[in-house]
Amino acid sequence: MDRSFPPPDSSQLLEELLESLLADFEHWFGRGLRLLELAPDSLLPASEQRRLTTALNGALAELAAARALRRASPCPIALDMDAMAPWHRLMLRVWSLSSLMRQAGLILPEAERSLPALQGQIPEIDKDP
Repeated sequence: MDRSFPPPDSSQLLEELLESLLADFEHWFGRGLRLLELAPDSLLPASEQRRLTTALNGALAELAAARALRRASPCPIALDMDAMAPWHRLMLRVWSLSSLMRQAGLILPEAERSLPALQGQIPEIDKDP
């Protein structure tokens, strides 16, 4: 078993891609929390709002823990896809909430992006689904 470190270029690529993905999750989870503040009970029952709020706050804590573990590691590490699958599903729930709110005619706050370097590179990145 080869325990040597990967070539520097691959380590940097892994770091950039994973950090971008984690930042995207963080953005959408934060956006979900902002949307929940505006969601009327008639659109999403209060009990579901509480469950989604709890899930979003938990996912944000998990993201912070994943980042801390990666920073503490002496070598680059990835995250297991099975570990990220619940985050993907949660992000889809946020997108669904956004869609429901738009269909209901609610005015949504502008999306704030924390990655200005990516804005404008991908046309859809500045828009909510």
